[in-house]
Order: sequence, then C-alpha cells, then structure tokens
Amino acid sequence: MGIVNLTPDSFYAPSRAQSTGELSSRISDLLSRGCSMIDFGAVSTRPGAEDVPPEEEWRRLQAALQLFSGQDDPGFTISVDTFRSGIVRKISGLIGRPFIVNDISAGEDDPDMLGTVAELHLPYIAMHKRGNPRNMDSLTVYQGGVTCAVIEYFEEFAAKAAEHGIEDWILDPGFGFAKTVSQNWELLSNLSSFKRFGKPVLAGVADKRFTKDPQFNGGDFSLAERLAVVGGADILRIH
Repeated sequence: MGIVNLTPDSFYAPSRAQSTGELSSRISDLLSRGCSMIDFGAVSTRPGAEDVPPEEEWRRLQAALQLFSGQDDPGFTISVDTFRSGIVRKISGLIGRPFIVNDISAGEDDPDMLGTVAELHLPYIAMHKRGNPRNMDSLTVYQGGVTCAVIEYFEEFAAKAAEHGIEDWILDPGFGFAKTVSQNWELLSNLSSFKRFGKPVLAGVADKRFTKDPQFNGGDFSLAERLAVVGGADILRIH
C-alpha cells in the first residue's frame, strides 16, 4: 500500500501531492515500486498536527478522487484514510466503485462509521490509537504491556465488527500512535500475535520516528519493514 498525502503538512514531505501533476507522478512512482493499493489521505496525523475541518478534507479528496470517477479499473485498489463517515458517503457517491476505508480510530471518532461501512459493504482497516495527534504522546501507559493492551483492543473491535456485520476488515496495530519508541519495537517483535484474529495485518512503519532510533535499529531504517514481513504482515503501508 503506497501513501499519497493530499496535505501541505504531512510528516513525510515526498509523499505530498498538491497538484494533478504531482499526484500523477506520485502514483506512477508507487505503482512502479509494486504497490497494488494507493492510500489517499487529506488530514495529517503526524504528532502535533492540527485537525482539518470536514469541508477542507473533502475539498482535497474530491480534487484527487474525481480523476478516477467512473473508471472501471484505475489500475490499483483505492484506499482513503479518513475517520469521518460523511466523507466515506461522499467518496462512494463520487467514484461509484468499492474502496477501502482506512480509519485510524477504528470507528471510535465517529459513531456512524461502522454502520456506514456495513451499509456500503466496504473493506475496512481498523487501527489502534489513543487520543489525537496533539495529545497521543502523553497516552503511552499500558497496564500489562502494549502488546496485551492492543490485543484486548482488537478483541473488543472484533465483537463490534461482528455486531455490525463487518467481516472484511484489516488489522493495523497503529505503529507510532500513542506508543513510545520501545513500545513500537515491542509491538513489532510481537506482530505474529495478531494473526489469532484471522484477519490481514497491516504494518504502517514507513518513516516513523521510532524507526530512526539507532539504539534499536543500529541506524538501519529499513529494519522495521523487514521485521514486519517476518512477523507475518500481509500489507506494508509504505512511503
């Protein structure tokens, strides 16, 4: 899964696409590197990022996604990084084809999200986080350890998904979200623990702060992605 950020302030500057030309170039680059899914995001979730009003989020997404409106097959699976059910409905009306909903809140930030995904029969990515980009770095205390806490979180989510009739969902442990450097590496080393849910596991470790800590990786920034593959990740979300 390749990342296209339709934002001026996302963490990784080369992933940003602010014009049609930049968008086409970015997508072509990702496809040439073997990506079969392209994840469009219009709200930065980097640490400290300010929230973006839904009107602005939609303006950014509409400008990009209308390029694929009516296409039978754009050559890749479209994924949209949003936590707002209203945005999901607008995208569905615009492109007229199935797409993946990539929700960093696993439905917690919008009570209508899971019902909307179920109604529209869309694949769904549920990610673990705490708080928001302004306060998540202060929410890193996990009784019993981070791995156990995230497993318990997805046990609860699996029950909610079943209640809504959502079967087609992907599990994202949420690397970099409300986790310390050591907690991220612990979670990565225990990634195979999440296979118990019988769902595809997504690892979004691209250019995260913890991957740059030489104390843990010896300066090898690609180590996290290799460990994710060894740990059983089905999808790598890359820059």
